[in-house]
Amino acid sequence: MRNFVVTFARGFGSGGKAIASTLARELGIHCYENRILTLASQMSGLDEKLFQEVNEKLSKSSGFSSFLQGLPRSKSYIARNEKFVSDDRLFEYQCKIIKNLADTEPCVIVGKCADYVLRGRDNVVSIYIEAPRSFCVERTMENMGVSEKVAHSTIEKTDKYRADYYKYYTGGNYWTNPVNYDMTLNSERVGIDHCVDIIEQYLIIKGFITESQIKKDRHSDKGLKLVQ
Repeated sequence: MRNFVVTFARGFGSGGKAIASTLARELGIHCYENRILTLASQMSGLDEKLFQEVNEKLSKSSGFSSFLQGLPRSKSYIARNEKFVSDDRLFEYQCKIIKNLADTEPCVIVGKCADYVLRGRDNVVSIYIEAPRSFCVERTMENMGVSEKVAHSTIEKTDKYRADYYKYYTGGNYWTNPVNYDMTLNSERVGIDHCVDIIEQYLIIKGFITESQIKKDRHSDKGLKLVQ
């Protein structure tokens, strides 16, 4: 399997995280999201000299991958109800981790402006998942167990946070710009499973995988609340 990265951006409630996780599992590769933020938070507390020493040691082994795999992976519904506040140092460390992952292993990366961080690389496929508000609201109500009003508010605040985050760290680009991505998929019209199928077929077309490398096993997602 060639070394490649699939990045995902997604509207809240669209099922983008579920699509990313299913894709990674069927390809037998890792899916990274909040573990990147956790490790970046830890690393950003180091001074630059100490970070370089740690990075040099990691580069001689398996990079940041082994550290990330040891961190807990969130399977719950994560929303952003606070206003976006920039943290340039933290983002700098996230970029270093993302680039290190892209250099060392095939993987899926959700959020974190990964499509922008890895722009220009020929081994990167970037996906944006979106769906109509009614679809996202219904999924949010079902998976969070909240009212329709709360679901609307959660989607609005989280998507604004993501848009502000992307705009700031990409120098004014906008999060939903289709030019940023290889493809944009409507998860309501296409369906969650079919979104995975389409992305897998695109990876085959790009020469990153073969049909025989895809291991279908979607029954195990039952009860898993990954609707982000």
